[in-house]
Amino acid sequence: MQTQLKITNLSKLYDNKVRVLNNINLEVKEREFLVLVGPSGCGKSTLLRTIAGLEEATQGEIEIAGREVTELQPRDRDIAMVFQDYALYPHMTVRENLAFGLKMRKTPKDQIEQEIERAARILKIESYLDRRPSQLSGGQRQRVAIGRAIVRRAKLFLFDEPLSNLDAKLRSQTRIELADLHQKIGATSVYVTHDQVEAMTLADRIVVLNGGDIQQMGAPLELYHKPANKFVASFIGSPTINLLDGTLSFAGGKRTFTSGALSFDLSDAPCPKDPGPYTLGLRPEAIKVLARTGREASGTVDLTVEMILREPHGHEVHMVGEASGHQLIIRSANPQRLEIISQAKRGDKLPCTLDRHALHWFAADELGRRVEPVAP
Repeated sequence: MQTQLKITNLSKLYDNKVRVLNNINLEVKEREFLVLVGPSGCGKSTLLRTIAGLEEATQGEIEIAGREVTELQPRDRDIAMVFQDYALYPHMTVRENLAFGLKMRKTPKDQIEQEIERAARILKIESYLDRRPSQLSGGQRQRVAIGRAIVRRAKLFLFDEPLSNLDAKLRSQTRIELADLHQKIGATSVYVTHDQVEAMTLADRIVVLNGGDIQQMGAPLELYHKPANKFVASFIGSPTINLLDGTLSFAGGKRTFTSGALSFDLSDAPCPKDPGPYTLGLRPEAIKVLARTGREASGTVDLTVEMILREPHGHEVHMVGEASGHQLIIRSANPQRLEIISQAKRGDKLPCTLDRHALHWFAADELGRRVEPVAP
């Protein structure tokens, strides 16, 4: 598949001293939906604006559809950009807003009408065409903003947190519409968001940025199940992963991980091949509350978690608890476990076990790179 966007050794400095992007290299294939995520100030919006030509690159090259555009003005890059604040002209009707960019390009009138009708049909905004933006809801305005991009038939679509101004219900609905739109028109898209649900559900691939550096690129589930380092593990996933700093020791044929007063016998679990200090990552669903048989827990008890807070979510429940001085988050959608957690009261102690095949290991240094475990 053809490469639609290629970024090579791209860096961005403000005032020649504040580095916002550091030697970025990535490729986006034709029809791919790439999502940029990261904390505030990580450089994701700056990267998008640099691709668009709204920010000047300090060094590096940008190619769109095989053509270098690094020095070109935004209007000459064959891109369409959708902003979070819609950027619609308030004095124009929806039809006029959709037509504006095409008129500036001196597109023939009959072609403009065809493109408007096509975009309106795809986005189901035919009945809004003669209204002004002030007469539309936030979701309707965002559809118009997306429609203005569609009529351009650009080589590359750029989205800068387009759903962040919508309420939760409308954001969910519009996210579904965006995914459906991508399937219909097959546009190559780069999408910036801080919303994990948007990233995980919309993306073909996710790029995780931090401090101007790419931490990891990959499919959503790849980043979730095999994070490259502690930062990615902490950033991808909600609720966030539990990280325990401790020591893995081998003695008497047993492999034991100790973190403060917590100690796990992991002789039957995949572990790093060498003993030493590590950070153990436990996704909230990897800590499983055990059912009880009579007075005893059914299964191997690895730890006992005292419940502090419970968050029911209907189909699943989140629990914040404490185990030997460590605060832990547990998530369960299993009906039996959900019932146990839902009936527990603050201060109740629940026996738990660990999913031996869902452990994440990271180096104990500052970078915290992923360490691949070996079978027992």
